[in-house]
Amino acid sequence: MNGEPDGIEGLEARIRACRICAGRFRDSATSHEPRPVFWCRPSARILVAGQAPGARVHESGIPFLDRSGDRLRSWMGVSSDEFYDKDRIAILPMAFCFPGYDSRGSDLPPPPACAANWRAEAMSALPNIETVLLVGAHAQKWHLGRDAQPSVTANVLAWRRHEPAHYPLPHPSWRNNGWLARNPWFEQDLLPRMRARIRCVLEQA
Repeated sequence: MNGEPDGIEGLEARIRACRICAGRFRDSATSHEPRPVFWCRPSARILVAGQAPGARVHESGIPFLDRSGDRLRSWMGVSSDEFYDKDRIAILPMAFCFPGYDSRGSDLPPPPACAANWRAEAMSALPNIETVLLVGAHAQKWHLGRDAQPSVTANVLAWRRHEPAHYPLPHPSWRNNGWLARNPWFEQDLLPRMRARIRCVLEQA
């Protein structure tokens, strides 16, 4: 025995200790240290598969603790208490750390090394997941595999093909207000079905 914890606790400890992207982060405009954000327990039945923590989440260590999180919770029809209940809802981004900003102040993409090293193992630690919310292109590509379309819009348009196991979503950032205005079907058709599914799963948990 090496003294390390087993199961989800051991996985969390190893992910929180991960430094494979430390050099990449130091070279970013933010020049920050890794701070993996890991939020789940094996009993969770719903998974929020996001992209990567933002700067505010990097500081707080709490996923979606920002305006994007407010909108996502509204889309899901859940309270903050429900959203942050690890026993019911897992929140695992494609990269566990804030990737930083580029020289223009834009978010850098999730480093592929994170998903390559951790995603499959993290998913195997969540045997009870019934519905996955795929927030953004990176999560959609990984989880949908060959069924993934070449754009977020195309994936979200095909949501009926993937429900109830998966619901592809745009990122809930305010930057997507224009997308939401151009695609009213998203709020009229997809969200009511997704909310009903989430409520059904949570009430059975």
